[in-house]
Amino acid sequence: MQDRELYARILGITAPWCVERVELKLEIGEVHIILGHAPDLSWPCPECGGLCALHDHQPERQWRHLDTCQYRTIIHASPPRSNCPEHGPRVVKLPWAEPGSRFTALFEGLAISWLRAASQKEVGRLLGMTWDELHHVMERAVRRGMARREAEPLTHLGVDEKSFKKRHKYVTVVNDLEGGRVLYVAPERKKESLDSFWKTLTPEQLEGILSMSMDMWDPYLSSAMEHLKDAKKIVFDKFHVASHLGKAVDLVRRRENKELLRREDRQLVGTKYTWLRNGSSLSAEEFKALRDADLKTARAWALKETGMLLFEYRREKSAREFFERWHSWAVRSRLKPMVEVAKMLRRRLENILTYLKHRMTNAKSEAINSKIQWVKYTARGYRNVSNFITAIYFHCGGLNMNPLPT
Repeated sequence: MQDRELYARILGITAPWCVERVELKLEIGEVHIILGHAPDLSWPCPECGGLCALHDHQPERQWRHLDTCQYRTIIHASPPRSNCPEHGPRVVKLPWAEPGSRFTALFEGLAISWLRAASQKEVGRLLGMTWDELHHVMERAVRRGMARREAEPLTHLGVDEKSFKKRHKYVTVVNDLEGGRVLYVAPERKKESLDSFWKTLTPEQLEGILSMSMDMWDPYLSSAMEHLKDAKKIVFDKFHVASHLGKAVDLVRRRENKELLRREDRQLVGTKYTWLRNGSSLSAEEFKALRDADLKTARAWALKETGMLLFEYRREKSAREFFERWHSWAVRSRLKPMVEVAKMLRRRLENILTYLKHRMTNAKSEAINSKIQWVKYTARGYRNVSNFITAIYFHCGGLNMNPLPT
C-alpha cells in the first residue's frame, strides 16, 4: 500500500479531497501530509449548503493531527472558497477540522479529554503544546458546549461567589443543584453579576424555578427578588447560617482567650477547631466536656449547636416558636458576637424558614466549589478573570464540548 493511500485511510480523507504527497522530516520528528482536490468542482456554501462554483483558495494552512507513532503529524491544505450568489465568497467546511482551529478534530478531542483529567501544564508537556494553544482549545470547547446547551427545565438553583485572586476579587457562580453543574459565571459579586444570568433563561425556565439557595449577600437577594417575583422561592443556605454562628463563637473564644492568658490560664489555647466542630461529630465524653465547661466560649458554642436545630423542624409554626425562644436566650447571653448574629438572623428569618419547604442547601455548590478550587490550584491561580471563567465552564459546566466527528 502506498504512503498516500495509507494516510488517506488513516486520516479518513475521501473525495473530493485526496492525499497528494507525504513528506517525512525525520530529523525534526515530523510527518507532513499535503492534501489537494480535483479541479473544476462545485462546493457547498457553508451558510446555505447550496452548490457553488469555486471562487479562489486561501493561502496554505496547517493543522496538527494525532501523532504517527512517535512523529508529530501535520496536515497541509489550501481551503477553497465557494462563490455563493446569496452569501458571497465563503470558506468551505473542511472534513478534518472545525473553522478557526489549528488542530484536527481528532487531535482537539484528545486534548480536551486530557485537559479534563490533568493540569494545562502537564498536558502541554505531554502533547508538546503551549499554554496559549491549550487555552484556545478550551475556549473553543466551551463555546461549542454552550452553543449546544438546550433550554432544559431548571428547578433548584444555587448562587455563590468564588475568589480567583487576592484583594477580594470574586466571580459569581450560578449552579444547577439537581444537575450538579455550573450554569453561569460572571465577574464580581454585584447585583448586576446575577442580573445578567436571568437574561439567559427562557420564560418557561424562569417560571419553573422552585427555589434558589444563597448566602445573605444583599446584592444577590435584590436580584433574585426582582426576577423570581416570589420571596418564598429564596432560601438562605443553612451552611451559611452555621458559618455565621461559627464565626461568632470563634470571636467569643478569641476575646476570652486573651482574658485567660492575662491570668496565665491556657485552657483555650489551641482549641479553635474543637469549638467549630459539629456537636454530632463529638464523642459523648467530648460533648459533655464542652457543654459543662465554665466558659463564655462554652455558652456561645451551646447557642450555636442549639440554633442549628431550627433546621430539624418540619412545621413552620413550630420552627418560629423555637427561634423566638433561641433568640431570647441569645440576646440575654451578654455575648456581643452572639447577640449580633441573633439579631441578623431575625431580620433574615423569613428566607431562612423557606428551607423547611424546599429542603435545599448549597451543599452541591460547595462540591462544585471544591472542584473549582482544584482547577485554580492546578493552574497556580489566575490573573485574568476571563481565563478563570473559561476554566470553570470547561471543568464544571457539564458541557458537550468535543468537535463534531470526522
